[in-house]
Amino acid sequence: MENEVIEVSVASLGIDASTQSPIVILKEKEGDRYLPIWIGPSEASAIATELAGVKFSRPLTHDLMKNIVRALHGELTQVIIGALKNNTYYAQVFVQNEKDVISIDARPSDSIALALRLNAPIYASETLLDHTADEVGEVDEEAYEPEDLKEYLRRMNPEDFGRFSL
Repeated sequence: MENEVIEVSVASLGIDASTQSPIVILKEKEGDRYLPIWIGPSEASAIATELAGVKFSRPLTHDLMKNIVRALHGELTQVIIGALKNNTYYAQVFVQNEKDVISIDARPSDSIALALRLNAPIYASETLLDHTADEVGEVDEEAYEPEDLKEYLRRMNPEDFGRFSL
């Protein structure tokens, strides 16, 4: 029997007080279960800017992804966060063109950022939602402060994304 998926939405985005890492909290639309996913700073920024409606003069990575999907006459039909292996979440994005639906492996954070830009539904597997409910119980959204995330992103330096040389 296949694992059922449940539609979720972004409930909160902030900094985990215990790890000082960005975290996105998904909540099932028709229930009370949550799925916290620890993400990178650049993905947190991509999600935060879209949630805030911030537009840039040039496309950022997730805007570019959105533009590519549209330019190829595709439609992002859904995102499914479906597995947790070795403390890493796995997601699939589903893009439909004229003939086919293509499933593409992706990080949940990138999938969420893209789904927000293309107004596509986000789903999580029922198994993940059940597992999270068992592990963390009731999520305290107040423990993850959006203001802390804004300050964290403001203080970032380009070096925080890694050093590159040509």
